[in-house]
Amino acid sequence: MGGFTDLLVGAFLISLRIAPTFAFAPPFTLLRVPAVVRLISSLSLGAWIAAAHPEAIQSLPHGPLLLPLFASELVVGVALSLGLQLAFAGLLTAGRAIDFQVGFGLAVLADPTLRTQMPLVGTLFAYAAGAVFFATHGPADLVAIWDHSIERIPLGGFLVRSDLPTLTHYVSALFAMSLGVAGLVFATLFLIDLAIAFMSRTLPQMNVLVLGFQVKTIALLATLPFVFALSGAALLRIVRTALELTARLG
Repeated sequence: MGGFTDLLVGAFLISLRIAPTFAFAPPFTLLRVPAVVRLISSLSLGAWIAAAHPEAIQSLPHGPLLLPLFASELVVGVALSLGLQLAFAGLLTAGRAIDFQVGFGLAVLADPTLRTQMPLVGTLFAYAAGAVFFATHGPADLVAIWDHSIERIPLGGFLVRSDLPTLTHYVSALFAMSLGVAGLVFATLFLIDLAIAFMSRTLPQMNVLVLGFQVKTIALLATLPFVFALSGAALLRIVRTALELTARLG
């Protein structure tokens, strides 16, 4: 009976390490998945990992002594969700920059999951990265990271090693690669801005602002298919870098 109780307690603790990724990190937040499904998935994976590490769940405290363990596991879970959040934040930031440059700053999409507003082009980048994540070994690698984190960070423990330079390196790399995905669009819009600026000097009577929005919108719609066709490797690299950061944090 004691072994079964330890399994239940260990499964719940490990699920607290998994749940923040399902609840807050893209691509899992890009679709409106019921909270019950997220909870069941976290508990199921927690039970599976706990059963695979019987030595890690032995002699766990019970009762009020579990409260500090709950808090520590939630902190570890939030840290493990940071990599994916940073990767998709970089893509959304690049998309928002394009929106403002084209004139889509007011055209935002409502995210029904988080009840926030997302950039139009950034949402397309996020869904493309989510498709790459699920089309490759992203889910399997994420489960492997959670499983390996039990060996590096025992249940109820904290990661005491501080590696801030590595974290900042990964953050800068993720945002640089995200801007690189949209580099073709940025270059096209920049050339259009230059052309319209020269036209405004030679033909000052033209409504350059309205003309610029129309031309840049057409250019964006013509350029985005090429961006998605050519950025598969870059999106894959972003996903892999986010998983590498998650593995280092765990």
